[in-house]
Amino acid sequence: MTIDVRKHDPMVEAEVQEFLRSQVLFRGPDREIMRYHGLAPLTEMERQAMMRTTDRLTKTVIRNRLQMIANESNEMLSHIASAPGAKWGDLICGVFTALGDLAIASSNGVLIFAALAQHPIKYILKYWKGEDTVGIREGDIFMHNDARYGNVHNTDQSCIIPIFHEGELVAWASSIIHEGENGACEPGGMPSAAESPYDEGLKISPVRVGENFQFREDLVTYFQNSVRDPKLQLEDMRAKLAACLRIRKRVLEIIEEYGIDAFLATMRETLEYTADEVRRRLAALPDGKTRIVLFADSTLRENVIAKINCTLEKRGEELIIDFRGSAPQFLNRATNTVLASLKGMIAQVFLNYVWPDLPRNQAVLVPVKFLTDEGSIVDCTPEAPNAQSMMTFFPAFTAVDHCLQKLLFNNLMNGNPAKASDVHASWWNTISGFIYGGYTQHGFYVGNITTDINGMGGGARWNRDGEPALNPIFAAYVDLGETELLEDELPFLCLSYRRLMADNHGFGKYRGGSGYMQIVTHKDTPLWGWMNTTIGSKFPTVLGLFGGYAAPTQPLCKVRGVNSLELLRNDSRLSAYDIVEIMNHKPFPGQYSTHHTGLQFEMVNPGEVYMQAQGGGGGYGDVLERDPEQVMADLQQGRISHWVAQNIYKVAYDPETLVVNSEETERLRKEERRARLRRGVPFQEFAAKWTRSEPPRDLPFYGSWDRPDEVYGGRPDVKMSTDSLQGIFMP
Repeated sequence: MTIDVRKHDPMVEAEVQEFLRSQVLFRGPDREIMRYHGLAPLTEMERQAMMRTTDRLTKTVIRNRLQMIANESNEMLSHIASAPGAKWGDLICGVFTALGDLAIASSNGVLIFAALAQHPIKYILKYWKGEDTVGIREGDIFMHNDARYGNVHNTDQSCIIPIFHEGELVAWASSIIHEGENGACEPGGMPSAAESPYDEGLKISPVRVGENFQFREDLVTYFQNSVRDPKLQLEDMRAKLAACLRIRKRVLEIIEEYGIDAFLATMRETLEYTADEVRRRLAALPDGKTRIVLFADSTLRENVIAKINCTLEKRGEELIIDFRGSAPQFLNRATNTVLASLKGMIAQVFLNYVWPDLPRNQAVLVPVKFLTDEGSIVDCTPEAPNAQSMMTFFPAFTAVDHCLQKLLFNNLMNGNPAKASDVHASWWNTISGFIYGGYTQHGFYVGNITTDINGMGGGARWNRDGEPALNPIFAAYVDLGETELLEDELPFLCLSYRRLMADNHGFGKYRGGSGYMQIVTHKDTPLWGWMNTTIGSKFPTVLGLFGGYAAPTQPLCKVRGVNSLELLRNDSRLSAYDIVEIMNHKPFPGQYSTHHTGLQFEMVNPGEVYMQAQGGGGGYGDVLERDPEQVMADLQQGRISHWVAQNIYKVAYDPETLVVNSEETERLRKEERRARLRRGVPFQEFAAKWTRSEPPRDLPFYGSWDRPDEVYGGRPDVKMSTDSLQGIFMP
């Protein structure tokens, strides 16, 4: 029988639509879910619970209990998990509403997930809840790691379980760990060599991996066979599940003690309170715009100038963050960022650096509007690789943080510091730490990243110096780990024990926190290699504030063709604990070289030396206003060199005793101020000398130039409208 659908028979149309729905060939990332960062609509169950629960004291107790639950689970997970990331704090646990909004996240850990972990749960609810072959039931276990469905990058694997009460879905629990190894084309999980998403290792869309609180052995075996470190994969799947089960247990205890209404009301009101409080604090800031331009100076494979264009506008209770005009995406380089990942990183600005007293949940971004060009490096398409998204969303974080500090400064200067955050210059913003891969001295094949990435130098504050090696911009209350434990598990040796490096911070009235050296080699293994994923070797990624200097750029140094360990063992006069001394004095008879810090995975021989430094924070204020005694203290502690004390800070002193000559210092500083005036030119004259109509032909420039709606693709003759961006293929 033939049915004529042109007659628009409702029953026929319904059958056709059902047929089409059931014949989906591929269910990719959901655009609607991934581009929305607000709260799910209020459910009838939540509305009724909020009407019936009015006792504020009870809700306060429950909220504090929920925070303790998240913290307890996070602490437990850090002790039982195996990944280096788990041991030093690159993880997080949280409690979600029934519709997938993260209401409470642990105080410590990687708070970028506070705005990211919602997406996979909302995907599960939309696609699997009513799906005949999947569904959502008590005891189900879900897993996910693909940033295109909500994440940072593939190294981060999540475990998600639903929480039921009397047969009703009332909440979700989730735990996430930066696992490191994930079977990518390079060991360690963050392959800068990836030329497509299919080079980046495991790509797990939200999938059910267990029932009745047990993993399916066939799927566990599949995941283990997909990575270089199968023990790590198994152990941390179990560890994350244990953390989720702990959350579930504690949540059900709260419901049993206080009732389901009190629990649901507290979860929803915590989210709404956070959004309202952000609006209130935004309203207290002055309306206006601030702008900044930063650059990623590498794709980790070639030097480029990839523009991060940021305008921040505060308007009443709303904040508009505009990244339009940024570089187009690279279709065969992994430094692109999914829009949701960018938003997660910006949430860190508020939760860690502007208003750290806010509840740890996703509602912090509700009053924030994002403007981007789809197909740019900060809003890439699913076809673009994103394993190294940090190379673009880290500078984006710094751009937003820098712009916000200028608005916050207004409150500070109006005599209202209690309502302002601690105004500061930029934090170091790049993961300067070696990635490794190969066989350990114990015969296990591994690939992961060192804990040194966590020691980022803090930015100088408005009233004091920045802290050295304080914490990474993506996490709070994390650790560096012990080098001795690292050397016990792995076949490499740290020749420099995180020794602060002179002049490795931004200068100013208050200086940034210093970065430390990392000098490594290896032994006792038949196969070993190093890799590095850092930008900022050609163009500073960290800015000073109000006259403070930017942090210096960072190189990667090598000594190859030598076994340094044999030489050090046989000659007690040799030392290898300072990068500058090694590169200038060349104590070993090998090949010395200096490189951009973007290093593809490279096989090495025992005793060959690889060196880099963790970066420092930006400076705050005029260097000529720095207290000369503070300059001498920095000199005595090895924070700065004599050259910097004399030529940057303009301090006169006795080089032996470090006693300051105050009169001569004042004379030198007055002379430098006069010299500044002589060097200065009117702005119009300065602009006429430096302004060009298009980028120089020999500069690989990507992004807008003088028009925000038009971007360049590496050459002046490659221009495109932001309405129709074309991805860039690198040769």
